[in-house]
Amino acid sequence: MPSLRNRSKIKIKTMPYIPLEDHLPGITGLLEYRKDTAEPIRDLTQFLLRGPSTLTEGERELIATVVSHGNECRFCTAAHTATADLLLGECETSARIKADINSSPVSEKMKALLTIASQVQKSGKAVTSESIEKAKATGATDIEIHDTVLIAALFCLYNRYVDGLSTVTPTDPNFYKGLAERISKGYQRLPQGYDHLKKNRISAKDINLSF
Repeated sequence: MPSLRNRSKIKIKTMPYIPLEDHLPGITGLLEYRKDTAEPIRDLTQFLLRGPSTLTEGERELIATVVSHGNECRFCTAAHTATADLLLGECETSARIKADINSSPVSEKMKALLTIASQVQKSGKAVTSESIEKAKATGATDIEIHDTVLIAALFCLYNRYVDGLSTVTPTDPNFYKGLAERISKGYQRLPQGYDHLKKNRISAKDINLSF
């Protein structure tokens, strides 16, 4: 048996716990596995992240990013970081919010809302009245606070859905750039499905096989 000193160097192959299409990593494979449950999930995500809002699409993707990062969901963090970067037209903001919300280059209102999102990531009961009042004092509306909490709670679900079934997590940044191009346009299922992605099937060298 390997010593404790050497265990961290052991490479462990990770496979999904249920049979999923191997050309559809992360949540996409799960949504294709059960299209009946996927439909309301997609509809809610589309409405919250792409529907009418006083928060920009980029700002809403930052909420998804900070929650996924806090939950250590590598697939969702990479996917929504790439999408936020694409929508914002730069990559500094997403990097800074993951490191420290309070020193990130966003408005005071967004700092307050992202703080609420990070509290929801820990527990719904972690949200404080002080955080809510601070958000209101910086100009956040009740519906912006509501939607921030709902988006944060929704991404806790997604993070656990993805990791709870051990879905494949690509390590190639180009994969996430391509995924960001798709989801920046919307969260609805592609009308033609995803069979065309089989030609870009991910090989073992592109998949993270170690913890």
